[in-house]
Amino acid sequence: MDELFEKMKKLIAEKLEIDEEKITMDSSFRQDLGADSLDTYELVYAIEEEMGIAIPDEKANEFETVRDALDFLKSQQK
Repeated sequence: MDELFEKMKKLIAEKLEIDEEKITMDSSFRQDLGADSLDTYELVYAIEEEMGIAIPDEKANEFETVRDALDFLKSQQK
């Protein structure tokens, strides 16, 4: 498994108070993981802190699935 994905899973599980096993690359933050808009904001903030990057609000609003967020993070690491 991808190290970045594992980090993300831990953060998501912690912030949304859910089991890591429920989180897949294709999990929808809102539908599958039960996140509301405040949850997603807090999650984006936690990801920024953990990964040391800034995520523009307009980009963060586009994150529907875990894969969307992961793809953005990978694009910022190059």
